[in-house]
Amino acid sequence: MFRFAASGRIVFCAGVMAGIALLTLRLLGISPQIPVGALLLVVTAIGLSGGALAGILYYSNARDARELRRQVEGLLRAGKSQPDFTPAADEMAALAASLELATRRVRVMLETMQRESARLEAILGSMVEGVVAVDPLLHITFVNRAFGEMMGVDLPVAPGTPLLQVTREHALMEMFHAVFSGGQALQKRLILSAAARSFAVQVTPLADDPHRGAIAMLYDITDIERLERVRKDFVANVSHELRTPLAAVCGYAETLLESIVDDPKSSRQFAEIILGKARQLTNIVTDLLILSSLEGGKPPAPEPVSLRQSLESALRTVEPAAKIRGVRLVCDSFDDLSVLGHDIRLEQVWVNLLENAIKFNRPEGEVRVEVTRDTDCAQVHVRDTGLGIPSRDLPRIFERFYRVDKARSRATGGTGLGLAIVKHAVEQMGGSIAVDSRLGQGSVFTVTLPQVQNEISTN
Repeated sequence: MFRFAASGRIVFCAGVMAGIALLTLRLLGISPQIPVGALLLVVTAIGLSGGALAGILYYSNARDARELRRQVEGLLRAGKSQPDFTPAADEMAALAASLELATRRVRVMLETMQRESARLEAILGSMVEGVVAVDPLLHITFVNRAFGEMMGVDLPVAPGTPLLQVTREHALMEMFHAVFSGGQALQKRLILSAAARSFAVQVTPLADDPHRGAIAMLYDITDIERLERVRKDFVANVSHELRTPLAAVCGYAETLLESIVDDPKSSRQFAEIILGKARQLTNIVTDLLILSSLEGGKPPAPEPVSLRQSLESALRTVEPAAKIRGVRLVCDSFDDLSVLGHDIRLEQVWVNLLENAIKFNRPEGEVRVEVTRDTDCAQVHVRDTGLGIPSRDLPRIFERFYRVDKARSRATGGTGLGLAIVKHAVEQMGGSIAVDSRLGQGSVFTVTLPQVQNEISTN
């Protein structure tokens, strides 16, 4: 339209110049014999035509400029109650002002979108869940650090990289294909071979449109599944451990009720069995309560404990059982020292370890306690001359209700919770426990505890 307005002005000027030229030639006698009046009429007609054309095109130009300016101002007023425009001298200047304001607004919106994009990318990048976004051709558009670690790839991954180059998990690829074909979000549990862990994977179309791509989020549920298995095993083990003595109690009690008058000797024997099974139930419940307190309760503040006094008290507690079984207790001499712990629980640790060493020892065997020290910790070794523990059972002996020799353990009154209590109690005091055992040569349990710098004076 600007070109048309300029053309009108050119026509007007050209007409005037042509008329003047013809008039000059006529006066000089060179041009054809055209009357001067006619020439003036032609010049006037051409000029008026050009001027009219220029006026019409200018009016059209101004009208189009007003319409374009109204559209631009309508866009700029979107979401605003009052426009912030400055009146201009004419429509062209107003249009230029509107376009300049639109440019500023677009620049501000672009900067805002860039900041939001950077913020969202930082959030997704710092998530512990794996995140990967792909286009319909399965080319990566975004991947965060957690996903790279799960798949064992180095970051950054260039946008446009085929997902197949980053991971060859067939199940994940199938989930993306299913989302692209069906257009609906999909969630499954997958075991990824690259990480050797279990994940809850959710794949969702971007903006509910699979043609724009899809994003997958991977939640690591390995620990949750492990805890669920532990819970199920615990319930099953508790049920089994309680069912056996309860069945014995019920059976002998019913027999006792039927024969109490006819056979007093058998009745007394049955009563003793019932009492023994009731004590076994009591021990199981007591150990469960102790274990529950260690696992869920807030531990008391650690305090300096005399290691010599704690060991001597535990040795006195188990001495009658050792004499009955003919096992010799030996405690090597050592300079007393102070460790950080809880007096009652620390003594319970020694009692449980010593009782196990006595129960599963050879006749006329030996249990030896040795104490060594390091710069910042103390180590207590409980050695026995028993049959030892098979290597396949060593990783599980600290599990609740796990027994190496189930029949012998129940026969000696064990609940299967002693070593689990020991482990939790030691760890709660900031220490650790380890075991070394060989079949036919006995076992060595080593407890490491933090040592107090200001040691107890030697006796």
